[in-house]
Amino acid sequence: MERPPNLAEAIDAAAEALLGVLDGAASRHTVPVSPTQLRVLSLVSSRSDVNVNRLAELLDVVPSSASRLCDRLEATGLLRRVADPRDRREVRLVPTAAADALLRELTERRHRAVQAVLDRMPPRVQHELLLALLAFAQAATTTTGAESDPPARTA
Repeated sequence: MERPPNLAEAIDAAAEALLGVLDGAASRHTVPVSPTQLRVLSLVSSRSDVNVNRLAELLDVVPSSASRLCDRLEATGLLRRVADPRDRREVRLVPTAAADALLRELTERRHRAVQAVLDRMPPRVQHELLLALLAFAQAATTTTGAESDPPARTA
């Protein structure tokens, strides 16, 4: 099958629509943290051995900025700094139970919002979309290489 010349544009438009749906799900309820803080929580939750320096690398900011973000999250009870059991000089970032609950709730809201859109599509088209997304993810993984960190996801 020949690729339509505007496929990249169509994907870009679909990605924008998806981001709108996801953002709308988050904004319908008050999220007690900024989008950047939410990203920090998501990064820390998905990696068990993150310290402030590694977080700064993932966010592409200086360590002092990452540390200030962590200070604010710690003050709200969503993040803790704990000594690394392997090296007590190292401090690891750990999400609290409240952070886990916040991320879980946000993920559930986003899934419901996406499902509401999918429910307006015919089942056959949903299945085709699933196959296309799986193929796209596979191609993207092959292109970026499996040895690199997975892309940072927000909640």
